[in-house]
Amino acid sequence: MPRKYSHIQDHEKEILELREQGMTLREIGEKLGVSYKATRECTTRYNRRQRKLAAGVIPKPKGRPRKAEPDKSSIEYYKAEIERLKMENELLRDFLQSTERE
Repeated sequence: MPRKYSHIQDHEKEILELREQGMTLREIGEKLGVSYKATRECTTRYNRRQRKLAAGVIPKPKGRPRKAEPDKSSIEYYKAEIERLKMENELLRDFLQSTERE
């Protein structure tokens, strides 16, 4: 389910600039057409990220990591591939032999 205010991240720089000029979060929300709560959460997220960066905590990527690609330069990869192809070839031969008998 998408977030209700996912577009607020697009306005993060603008929110910070308006905050520097002295506007309140409620005024910023009215100007951008979003609620006070959304602007407050956006500034809270930004401040939290800045605190973590200052403390030396590296932001982690979200979501599940990608599946590792097999190393095609290794000998083990090619041995496994040859074994798989041999088994596939044997199955196909058996299938062809069984269909010829009928």
